Amino acid sequence: MARVATQRLTEFESVALPHLTDLYRTATRALGDTTRAEDVIQEVFLQAWKSFHRFEQGTNCRAWLFKILFNTIHHYRRKWFNLRFIRDGDDLLEGTAAAPPPMPEKITDQEILDALEQVPPDFRAVVILADVEEFAYKEIANILGIPIGTVMSRLSRGRKLLRERLAGAARSYGIGGQSA
Repeated sequence: MARVATQRLTEFESVALPHLTDLYRTATRALGDTTRAEDVIQEVFLQAWKSFHRFEQGTNCRAWLFKILFNTIHHYRRKWFNLRFIRDGDDLLEGTAAAPPPMPEKITDQEILDALEQVPPDFRAVVILADVEEFAYKEIANILGIPIGTVMSRLSRGRKLLRERLAGAARSYGIGGQSA
């Protein structure tokens, strides 16, 4: 009996744990909070371990884990729905400082991540799965439990919203918005 449990644990570790970094990165981007992402990832691996006996060897473990991830995120969002975040006074002061920031020559990764956080969660999830994690539309549809047409629609709208959010930052740096 102990040998079977050890074998099952070894099998789980070999197929599931290699995806930990991708799952954590996606959870952090989807939630915009590393602490919450850590909580969600712990729950994902707990749920994956509990249901590992139902996982079919030879199928896409990564997609299976991402499906668990987005189900868990959905559950946590309902749980956190009524929580409100209040910005610290220091953050408000920092945001209203008189000195203008230095002008970078290109949009930074942080600005892209900030813009992504402003995209509504349903669209953000599809953008992350398609453009960051490089899942196919069919896999995204399976992970999120939505039709492929909805995936394509949300991806198109999510990308448009992201472009709109980034356009202001780009214009402030003199990128785009000027005719040749």
